[in-house]
Amino acid sequence: MSPARVILFGNEKGGAGKTTVAVHVAVALLHEGARVAIIDLDARQQSTGHFFANRAAWNAAQGAGLPQPCAVATVQDTESLREALAAAADFVIVDTPGADTELSRAAHAFADLIVTPMNDSFVDFDMLGVVDPVTLEVLRPSLYAEAVWEARKSRAIGGGRAIDWVVLRNRLASVEARNRRRVDERLATLSRRVGFRAIAGLRDRVIYRELFPFGLTVSDLSRTVRPVQVSLAHVAARQELRVLLYELGLAGAADPALAAE
Repeated sequence: MSPARVILFGNEKGGAGKTTVAVHVAVALLHEGARVAIIDLDARQQSTGHFFANRAAWNAAQGAGLPQPCAVATVQDTESLREALAAAADFVIVDTPGADTELSRAAHAFADLIVTPMNDSFVDFDMLGVVDPVTLEVLRPSLYAEAVWEARKSRAIGGGRAIDWVVLRNRLASVEARNRRRVDERLATLSRRVGFRAIAGLRDRVIYRELFPFGLTVSDLSRTVRPVQVSLAHVAARQELRVLLYELGLAGAADPALAAE
């Protein structure tokens, strides 16, 4: 077990926003003064690794003095994963590939918090549960939900810290729709069955995509750090991120006074 708190972003479907949310949470924790280590399990794409490499390069070129992670590792085997998890950090952020791999399953078993982003549709819900094609009633958990359940059960048997599981509703439509209500109802039903919390994530905002190639997030924006034009929408994005950290139980998590309570 890692002495740090391990936060894993995972599902078995691409395009749900795992990397976007992972880097935003990591950078927000860095700005709180936490020591954060990064593990990228997607050795092929390496989006998270590239993000933090770009961050270091941009920071050095601009002399911005932005906080950097204490370690960044792209991991391809279980032994390297264990070594990376042993980093001297307060938090270890793990970004997984959008596929079922032996390494990803191993990482889930080490997590203290699993965050599963999903888009607001039954296409993504299929990753969590199987519904009846006629009534849309939930029939059973999906293979991914069962994999998380097995990781949590294994942790409980081993007497380790309990694994908290949060399903993140990303890219929610601004207007209430019938499909959204249907997804909400099925998520509520499935959450009672397999034990996750469903919360709102990040909307589909241009600012997140604009800042990514610089290795920056909305947490970095200031009077001196403005690689793109800043607007009121960016203020809303920062507030959205603050709410997300609160819902994940990470707001003020790096405060020594809070940690001592």
